[in-house]
Amino acid sequence: MRVVHVYRTYFPDPPGGLQEAIRQIALATRERGVEPRILTLSPTPEPSVIDYPEGQVIREKSWAAPASCDLGGPGSVIRYRQMVEWADVVHFHFPWPFADVLHLLGRTSKPTVMTYHSDIVRQKALGAVYGPLMRRTLRSMSAVVATSPAYARTSETLAANVSKERLKTIPLGIIDYRDAPQPADAQRNVQARLGLAPGAPYFLALGVLRYYKGLHTLVEAARHVNARIVIAGSGPERERLAALTQQHGATNVVFAGQVTHDEKVALLKDCRAMVLPSHLRSEAFGMVLVEAAMFGKPMVCCEVGSGTSFVNEDGVTGWVVAKEQSSELARAMNALLADDARTAAMGRAARERYETLFSGAALGKAYSALYQEVARNHMGKG
Repeated sequence: MRVVHVYRTYFPDPPGGLQEAIRQIALATRERGVEPRILTLSPTPEPSVIDYPEGQVIREKSWAAPASCDLGGPGSVIRYRQMVEWADVVHFHFPWPFADVLHLLGRTSKPTVMTYHSDIVRQKALGAVYGPLMRRTLRSMSAVVATSPAYARTSETLAANVSKERLKTIPLGIIDYRDAPQPADAQRNVQARLGLAPGAPYFLALGVLRYYKGLHTLVEAARHVNARIVIAGSGPERERLAALTQQHGATNVVFAGQVTHDEKVALLKDCRAMVLPSHLRSEAFGMVLVEAAMFGKPMVCCEVGSGTSFVNEDGVTGWVVAKEQSSELARAMNALLADDARTAAMGRAARERYETLFSGAALGKAYSALYQEVARNHMGKG
């Protein structure tokens, strides 16, 4: 079974959660006999072909990226047609409007799967112009995958354009790296760099600092939380958050900046809990929550009607609170500080939920079965 994934960007260009989600799907399905390749655009596509453990990455030139929508030239259409000819299944990752153009101009005749990662939330003008082509693409897919039952249930776009028999739900997942070898001094080094006292509890917020992450609410809550809060990551909201931290006198907030993989592992192993206060549906799933669950850590997130409150089951693996309510966020965090036994039980439940729903084995099994299903159905129509 040969599968080509189609998305606007991929490693080694700047990382993001969706690229990592694609990587995990490719790795997990490769373990089950699938041969994945990834077709992508890059502003500097040299080399044009890169071999990674998850599969071969084929890169074409990104000529522009208005509203984060990378656009390719004629060469990308030609390369797309070549990749479709090679593949048994074409796997699109939504949203990326130029993929719809490739699908149309490439005259795609192979079975198609689309993972629907998120509604178009912020770029409403783009959505209005793009709407007819988007609807055409969604209605043409052999199967469309929502990443959580909540998103399948609440997305108006999915409800209007994807029939119930074609709409599937497969959670994102990640292959377990909790016990991978790590430098012996990694924990001590990151503690020293961030001024964390050994053994002192701290909460971890991890990811790119974007507008929808709700980190302003975390900063507002910080002075009512009896522990350090480490915000790890870089992004466009960094300066605004630093100013907000000073404004609220949140001296317990530590900005870690971009962390290495070893630093991330050390922080995950040692934190009290993961906090993801995202307040918009742009946070469609929250892969950092899966990482926290993998490490057996409880979580605190906000209810936004997306996959975050599916990964984090309220009252079982952590707490789900109302969005942009700093007092509720602080209350949930302090509850995890106050009750060691309850916090440990939530961490164990998080690990169990990871193994059942979000592990590499679960991810690979579900997508491999879907590829086989759409390929069989396509052959039956031939």
